[in-house]
Amino acid sequence: MSITEELKRSIEAWKADDPDAETVSELGALLQAGDADGLEDRFRGSLQFGTAGLRGLLGAGPNRMNRKVVLRATAGLCAHLLETVPDAKERGVCIGFDGRKNSQVFADDAARVVAGFGIRVYAFDRVVPTPVLAFSCLDKRAAAGIMVTASHNPPAYNGYKVYWENGAQIIPPIDGGIAKAIAAVGGVASIPQMDLGEAEDEGLYTIPSDQLERRYLDGVRALQVHPGLPRDVSIAYTALHGVGNALALAALADAGFTNVHSVPEQAEPDGAFPTVEFPNPEEAGAMDLVLALAEQRGTDLVMANDPDADRLAVAVRSRDGGYVQLTGNEVGALLGHYLLDQGPAGDGRVVINTIVSSPMLGAIAEQHGARWEQTLTGFKWIANRAMELNKKGEARFVFGYEEALGYTVGRLVRDKDGIGTAVVFADMAAWCKSRERTLLDELEQAWRRYGMYLSRQVSEVHPGVEGAEKIRAAMETVRKAPPAAIGGHEVTARLDILTAERTTKDGATSAIDLPKGNVLAFELAGGHRVMLRPSGTEPKIKYYFDVRVDMQDGETVDAAKARGEALLDALADGLAALTG
Repeated sequence: MSITEELKRSIEAWKADDPDAETVSELGALLQAGDADGLEDRFRGSLQFGTAGLRGLLGAGPNRMNRKVVLRATAGLCAHLLETVPDAKERGVCIGFDGRKNSQVFADDAARVVAGFGIRVYAFDRVVPTPVLAFSCLDKRAAAGIMVTASHNPPAYNGYKVYWENGAQIIPPIDGGIAKAIAAVGGVASIPQMDLGEAEDEGLYTIPSDQLERRYLDGVRALQVHPGLPRDVSIAYTALHGVGNALALAALADAGFTNVHSVPEQAEPDGAFPTVEFPNPEEAGAMDLVLALAEQRGTDLVMANDPDADRLAVAVRSRDGGYVQLTGNEVGALLGHYLLDQGPAGDGRVVINTIVSSPMLGAIAEQHGARWEQTLTGFKWIANRAMELNKKGEARFVFGYEEALGYTVGRLVRDKDGIGTAVVFADMAAWCKSRERTLLDELEQAWRRYGMYLSRQVSEVHPGVEGAEKIRAAMETVRKAPPAAIGGHEVTARLDILTAERTTKDGATSAIDLPKGNVLAFELAGGHRVMLRPSGTEPKIKYYFDVRVDMQDGETVDAAKARGEALLDALADGLAALTG
């Protein structure tokens, strides 16, 4: 493949407008090497601004994360903010960053643009966990927030996450309005920017003090259910080379948990993530070092935050001395059970999880007289739904989670919070220990009480144009010819989130109170469920299977799980036969 004249013109125009010598040099080197594929990939379209903001590979060109992209994104954000939030200049924008390559550079660029638009800036001068940035938006009553992070993505990535005046991540139509404003931004030279020293002199630039983090920690401490119980729980912890270590240890210590051992090799922020292949605690091997530390110290609990500390992974000690890593749904079930069973009672309590998370939370809520709701995938939907219910006076939000290790307790932060959740989980472990029970004992009792719910997620990768067509065809095949049964289990209702309609086996229809999305779900006899959707960020189609097993008297957990796994196998085989 050769470098076309049109591509050369695009490259030269980009270089002339790029403020970063490093990315200009990158393009020059690719041109000199004749790397047409590399250049084409950088200029094939552009990173799309959506509800997750921006996220992509670091590098030059419109299809990469770089200073020019960040400057233009911030200019569009500011333009839309001034157009839609009347007091935005006075309320300001909070800006934070993680420990990845260029995160602080991007954060400083964003701050200069925000100040250039005459909007007050609250910009951290040190790395901060994402939940602290989210908290700062509420603490400062900010008009918006920017967090520069790529969360648990590989080292070559970075991202730009946006919060709105309600303290939650943006949802439609805000994302579309910002994207439209970004498209209208001209060259970098036309973007107003103010030197940060000058902005500080003019009262437009403030570095949040340590007191803000102190207020966050005070809020976390207040989330505990049984703060007066003995804190004789030992914990092995890792920040996975991210930004969570200092605040996680401080939060646990504030709550009385001082027997905490942090993995030293992973305690400091390092965007290269040298000791893990993927800095995602869901990935196999990511928790090897903290599990080894737990074995060495004999701790009760193992905890890991992802690099921006908004997620939490947990492993618990079994009676034979080994460690069992809990799934996101198991952690969610334990927390939902604990908070509803032991937390403040009263009418109007609501718990929320996403549609791809386990329905076990609904069974728990039902037994406690609480309301259960589900949202589309993404924590932004949980936070916004919780606010909507609170505003209407319909419900008091207690807990929300998504199966991908994201949780939040109460209303301290309107996003997932891996630090606050770690403290509540440790509080629950102390409660169990005070009753001479393990967390695995508690999980077993929950399964016996509410039913054992087991989940499985299967992803099929279909790259390229052909792959995209295969994914589309699989969804349309099932949508146009919905099955009467899957894996031998009768379909009692089908849900098409694209049309926001639920149809029972008898043909009765009802509306689904969810934003429309390309998701199909099937409710099956016995309390089982099957769901499929295309990934929004990768060339994948994702399948979700949930089964319910009622444990028999005297039946062991292993025996019940074996029955559940057989059901999951049958559902997976049945859906595969339908989608081809």
